[in-house]
Amino acid sequence: MTTYDAVIIGGGVIGAAIAYYAAKRGQKVVLLEKDSLAAHSSRAAGGMLGAQVEFPEPGPLVELSLYSRTMFRELAVELQQASGIDIGFNEAGMLRTAWTDEEKQTLLKQATWQRAAGLKADWLETSDVRVLEPAVSSEIKGALSLPDDTQVSAPHLSRAFAVAAARLGAVLVERCAATNFRMKGFRIEAVQTNQGEFSGEQYIIAGGAWSGELTKLLGAPLSVFPLKGEAFSVLAVPQPITHTVYSHGCYIVPKEGNRLLVGASVQDCGFDDRLSIGGLHQLMAKAVRLLPDIAAYPLEQTWASLRPQTADGLPYLGRMASVSNAIVASGHFRNGILLSPATGEIVSRLLTGEAPGLDLSAFAPDRHQSIPAS
Repeated sequence: MTTYDAVIIGGGVIGAAIAYYAAKRGQKVVLLEKDSLAAHSSRAAGGMLGAQVEFPEPGPLVELSLYSRTMFRELAVELQQASGIDIGFNEAGMLRTAWTDEEKQTLLKQATWQRAAGLKADWLETSDVRVLEPAVSSEIKGALSLPDDTQVSAPHLSRAFAVAAARLGAVLVERCAATNFRMKGFRIEAVQTNQGEFSGEQYIIAGGAWSGELTKLLGAPLSVFPLKGEAFSVLAVPQPITHTVYSHGCYIVPKEGNRLLVGASVQDCGFDDRLSIGGLHQLMAKAVRLLPDIAAYPLEQTWASLRPQTADGLPYLGRMASVSNAIVASGHFRNGILLSPATGEIVSRLLTGEAPGLDLSAFAPDRHQSIPAS
């Protein structure tokens, strides 16, 4: 049996990014994916790099998000060269709209602290928004302009990380589900799968919404659970907007091929990823309110995916205290695409014994559990 430097469990954008950055550092890597690569939320995501839009106040997740966002301009060029795939890096920016005066005041406060932190965040009145985007509803109270909150193609980014990792020597194994771990004391000796055992010096849990189930097998369950997000796309010729337009409960992202991607509902349904009429109906109503012309566009696709959330809304990122050779990188919820390069880089540093480069204490995997005595 081949022994790898690192065994990565999970082949979404996070696992693929870790494989890429670890392989760049010369690590011998195998990535195990229970379905096909990027089959779940990494394929379904809107691809927004919203390091500012969703955060009403500063905090450790904002710092991690901003750090990761700065990586994308160079990463787009790097992955194009390494994989031959264009990740669709689009710098048109984002408009965060307000429907009520109360929401407007919240966004004005958000703009204040973000500008104080040196970030670009300017309030636009309704008339100014409609100069930029005439198709946006006249009912809004204005919008926060966030020119540095950009976007990429989520499927293309995920695939580019995987292809680039493979070209650097990473082994990618699809349809390979982890069923258990063979342990020796507090150390993993091998992961057992439907395709046999895989052994490594270190193991990375990057199983998205299924990471909680994987950590149960290690006897150290983490609070990672699925939240379903439903979305749809329409075809629009010509494109009615150039910016991503984001409102409470709905975002509309212009994509290549004259597509508008609309997301996303949030439902706690366990591992049921089936579409619901109610969820789509509510989302479509919000989209029509925000962009009235969308009602006339032909529907292209509908889909749903399970996104990994945690009890406190912060991802798990770092070494497990109770399993000496295990690292967790999961629970990124709606920010997996945004946080993928930073996560990949940080985990690759941990694998090679380097300092992570950022304070990871807020994301410690064992922050919600007592650590057993050794």
